[in-house]
Amino acid sequence: MESPTPRPVPDQGIKDKHRKLWALGDYGAVAREVIPSLGPILVNEAGIKPGDYVLDVGAGTGNAAIPAVAAGASAVALDLTPELIELGKLNAQERGEELQWMVGDAEDLPFEPGTFDAVISCVGVMFAPNHGQAAAELARVTREGGTVALLNWTPEGFIGEMFKIMREYQVPAPPASPGPPMWGHEDYVASLMDGLLEGLVSHREVLTVNRFAEPDHFREFFKTNYGPAVGVYQGLGKDIERSAALDRELSGLAERYARSTEDGMEMDWEYLLLRGSALGS
Repeated sequence: MESPTPRPVPDQGIKDKHRKLWALGDYGAVAREVIPSLGPILVNEAGIKPGDYVLDVGAGTGNAAIPAVAAGASAVALDLTPELIELGKLNAQERGEELQWMVGDAEDLPFEPGTFDAVISCVGVMFAPNHGQAAAELARVTREGGTVALLNWTPEGFIGEMFKIMREYQVPAPPASPGPPMWGHEDYVASLMDGLLEGLVSHREVLTVNRFAEPDHFREFFKTNYGPAVGVYQGLGKDIERSAALDRELSGLAERYARSTEDGMEMDWEYLLLRGSALGS
């Protein structure tokens, strides 16, 4: 019998950096106040039903895992950042839902092949550095014929543009590589999943965000609460001019997307929904 092919060992330095990045600010506020509807949308797209065993990868504070349990499934919520897991446990307790929480790496999932009926990720796995390895892991732990379903920001949408802006201000400059929003490009994800999933279907949708009164309100909320934005500003340190320039660009981005409402403004943030069936090993 041939020995199984060893999986690449994730770079621990990168993992530590990502873990600390997502612990910055208050991602729980973002999940709770800005994107709470995305988790239930993904659960519905995945067709999760009572009795399913579900893994939520990059689960954060449980935005998709908790609705999966509410739909009757048993679920494991896995995330790299312990602080988010602890917030997720409190969220589940407040909603009266029970599920398993686990600190773990999307590129090295601690499960046997074919463990889950469905594996989902709501703007989570897209932030794993090694896209190919993360895609392989999603499929590996899904049973043959089981569902892999993803919801990711698109590179052309609001969050994709925000990451493009922030990338220009990162210190040190990041290495050239496909950014997280590439997980929101249909052809790119199809190439990642080639030979892993079949019957891929995808469609683009928008999340209408009406949490912010005006563009500067959005900017201040994200630079205070959203880990990647907090990290960029921290990296700029005492460079007042660069920090002010980033302020202007983020407010300008929100202004370009904004529509006036009676209560302030609203914006449409584009995302990609994608699902397919695992081919099995």
